[in-house]
Amino acid sequence: MYRSQPRLRPPEREDISHPGVGNIRAERMPSRTALVAAFAAIYLIWGSTYLAIRVAVETMPPFLMASIRFLLAGGLLLTVLRLRGAVWPTLHQWRANAIIGTFLLLGGNGSVAWAVQYVPSGITALVIGIGPLFIVLTEWAWPGGTRPTGITLAALLLGFAGVTWLAAPWETGRSDSLHLGGIAAILLGCVSWGIGSIYSRHAKHGAEPFLASALQMLGGGVALLVMALVHGDLGRLEIAAISLSSWGAFGYLIGAGSLVGFSTYVWLLKHSTPARAATYAYVNPIVAVILGWLILDETITPRTVVAAIVIVVAVAIITTEKARPARPRTA
Repeated sequence: MYRSQPRLRPPEREDISHPGVGNIRAERMPSRTALVAAFAAIYLIWGSTYLAIRVAVETMPPFLMASIRFLLAGGLLLTVLRLRGAVWPTLHQWRANAIIGTFLLLGGNGSVAWAVQYVPSGITALVIGIGPLFIVLTEWAWPGGTRPTGITLAALLLGFAGVTWLAAPWETGRSDSLHLGGIAAILLGCVSWGIGSIYSRHAKHGAEPFLASALQMLGGGVALLVMALVHGDLGRLEIAAISLSSWGAFGYLIGAGSLVGFSTYVWLLKHSTPARAATYAYVNPIVAVILGWLILDETITPRTVVAAIVIVVAVAIITTEKARPARPRTA
């Protein structure tokens, strides 16, 4: 994704069969190894960020924490790119990626940072499990978008059934911990993330994936800062009261969650399909369960094993099934 050395390219043309994050150049497809590594990164890293966000907001205001996280990560990434020879972004690239970043980070991540104060991290991961449905449906509804195959839709529903079975919200006592405002915020975040994901595939801003990531984190960070001011986070900030665990979680969110995870997700949106990129939402709950077992000595039950099998099968189907081009709508 970092490309500091120029190379000869074929004449520019738009790839109408696979619209990318914004580049309209014909590019060499990434290797299978690169794709596998990218999926593994967002599966494992983002699966652990729910815990990290929860720890961070224990002593940090949510929107201010998220804002500083993405402003620092985006500024660092842009600085590295400039040192490696990247040209300064155009006004159009700033504007397009700021819009994308607002949908992804203010709407998608900001809602989670606020909601995780009231909703357990496992339930948060469960609700986010419906995110791929919004992404695929948004892509289908988008003019010139991609129509998912019946198998893809069935696999998405299977994956959602798996995460529902994993959390089992219908069991006695589980529903008592649910905060309706938090659940609503996460759902709105899923919608916002879906819109931002599809818009990023169709917006022809011409920025390379890493540069787009930096601009989106900076744009989203500014939007989160505005929300922090509206929410009164500055008045709640007490530097001396921030715990070491919150500082550690905050650093992890910047390095792993933002610089590695978010940049990889943007890269996958260009080089894969929305349905495949969205499969992180099915694997993340499994990662959360494993972390709970390793760190908090939580029990892995037969229900967990069955749900894990269902989720992995759904992910395997989605990542191997190719989506078909959208069919013209009839009046």
